[in-house]
Amino acid sequence: MQSGKFAGVPVATIAGITVTVTVFAISQGLSYPLLSFILQRQGMSPGMIGLSAAMTPLGFIVSSLAVPALSRRLGAGRFAVACALISGTILAIIGWQQNIWLWFPLRFLLGFFANPLYVISETWLLAVTPAARRGRIMGVYTSMISAGFAAGPLTLAIVGTEGWPPFIVGVAAFALCAISLLGVLGRLPDISGDHGTSVLAFVRLAPLILFAVFTAAAFEQVLMSLVSVYGQAFGSPEERMSLLLTVFIAGNIALQIPFGAIAERIGALNMMLICAVGGLLGALLLPYVFTTPLIWPIAFLWGAVAFGVYTMALVLLGERFSGAMLITGNSAFALFWGVGGIVGPPVTGSVMSQIGPQGLPLTLGAISAALCVALIIAQRRRPS
Repeated sequence: MQSGKFAGVPVATIAGITVTVTVFAISQGLSYPLLSFILQRQGMSPGMIGLSAAMTPLGFIVSSLAVPALSRRLGAGRFAVACALISGTILAIIGWQQNIWLWFPLRFLLGFFANPLYVISETWLLAVTPAARRGRIMGVYTSMISAGFAAGPLTLAIVGTEGWPPFIVGVAAFALCAISLLGVLGRLPDISGDHGTSVLAFVRLAPLILFAVFTAAAFEQVLMSLVSVYGQAFGSPEERMSLLLTVFIAGNIALQIPFGAIAERIGALNMMLICAVGGLLGALLLPYVFTTPLIWPIAFLWGAVAFGVYTMALVLLGERFSGAMLITGNSAFALFWGVGGIVGPPVTGSVMSQIGPQGLPLTLGAISAALCVALIIAQRRRPS
């Protein structure tokens, strides 16, 4: 029997879902830098490496449109387990056939089959989470995903980036993901019924939430992809930039749970606005603090508010939709996350090419400002 603050919360089920996605995130966080390192050793240009990496989010985008229908036809549980096993097989083939041209379709397929694991897991989590605890539980969930992604590069530091060891770790993580799913399937609700609308039609139902997902993805991918280029303009060594990204991720991991608790008190929409304002302030301050010790606490908070936008979007999705519509909504989330990840870095890179390194904070500030305006308009339109 559950009691106290956990009364009514299916702790074992939520823990099972969260562990499953965390293990999966480790494999994803490992594969991105691993394949980039291998391509660098093969003498590939940065442009070719970036184009190869873009195949995975492209797979995310394409599969987002198909997840609801495939979940209906195959059953969400069986589909998720199959995706974990197929993703592990694809990663093994990538390790076996280290051919850049073959990697293009393989990385696309990796994104196509990996994406449903996020969509279905987030749908299950929103479906079983009590409304009164949704903010904190979504905070735990997003913190664990971030920790999983951060553990991927750490794993490479331990096992290295050459030969089969890193690929074995990634494939084993996918297999463990499938095993974890099988362990909790009996406790999970059926989310594979009639969804009532398509993913593209869902965009008209929740444009603000989906725009928030787009901005969170663009923000994160821009920083991960281009902050090293920004640092070069100031003569910052690679070690300092790597540490800065680590601090950014650490803030993301540490503060999502407190943000979720605050959202339960003041509302997820208000908390999202606070995060968007924080993102704007961080962009405005970056040029002035980048070479000072203040960059470390600001990077910590900046990472927290940047991803906090996504956490609040999940909470709002759970508040507004229920039942089978959740899987359509989460598929739309994956679609917009993929679009934000593909659009953000090249647009920002183009601005930096035109006006110099300050194009990075300028673009990130513009993204945050646009979200702030959209949220303020939405709040004024809400009934009292």
